[in-house]
Amino acid sequence: MSIDLSSPGCQLVLTFVCQNRPGIVAAASTLLFEEGFNVLEAHQYDDQESGRFFARITFNPVRDERAASVLLEAARAAFVPVAARFGMDWAMRSQAETRRVMLLVSRFDHCLADLLYRRQIGEIPMEVSAIVANYPRSTYAHHDFGDIPFHYLPVTRETKAQQEAAIWDLVQSTQTDVVVLARYMQVLSDELSTRLAGRCINIHHSFLPGFKGARPYHQAHARGVKLIGATAHYVTPDLDEGPIIEQDVERITHADKPEDLVRKGRDIERRVLARALAWHLADRVLPNGRKTVVFKD
Repeated sequence: MSIDLSSPGCQLVLTFVCQNRPGIVAAASTLLFEEGFNVLEAHQYDDQESGRFFARITFNPVRDERAASVLLEAARAAFVPVAARFGMDWAMRSQAETRRVMLLVSRFDHCLADLLYRRQIGEIPMEVSAIVANYPRSTYAHHDFGDIPFHYLPVTRETKAQQEAAIWDLVQSTQTDVVVLARYMQVLSDELSTRLAGRCINIHHSFLPGFKGARPYHQAHARGVKLIGATAHYVTPDLDEGPIIEQDVERITHADKPEDLVRKGRDIERRVLARALAWHLADRVLPNGRKTVVFKD
């Protein structure tokens, strides 16, 4: 029985980070060739400041009728000696693997609606493990969540620890791979942020630290700003200072009212968060200290 070697099940993605030295690319590409694989896409970056080397390689078998899971394990086993030789921090997975994503949301639901739509049309391949909100289900009555589990977890200053414990229990019980703060207007504790390190993405307007607190777009309008934007980043204990994945901006004019800034801000937040999540799920984002290396498609 023949198989479609171009199908996602036969396409594997390898990412690795290590200290730069001669021979890294040659060793990786030679290993893939000798094991009967064909490179489909390759990105690499040499960070001359840190001396670290970053790479992302997509490849498939030239001719192989093994099951996708067997193929993946064989490729992983074959790459172990190369990774050990160069001291690589590496990962390899099948492109057909769908990650499980938990969406946290508060009252503003534009990012939630956008991500659910992109999932529905196949633009962002993911399985939504749960929607968690600190507002009741009636807040989102105009949304059809289908069979996605919805969890109402209200929070106050006094109940924050218990509420976050419930969130963490859900992350574990649903085998969630990535947590997205889709305009979730609660600051995660240092403990939960640390537990979710490298797999929790947040989105916020780019006025920080200039315009903090409530109604930031109205504050920005009062100051006559000419540029608004949004930032998607990994969550860390340092509030809104985690490694940035994606940003975007849009110019405004004196004719824009506060409501216009809010409307345009929603659009920017939607597209920035969507791009950041899609790149993360496709293994295109590699951590680089307080920064990231993003191999865009």
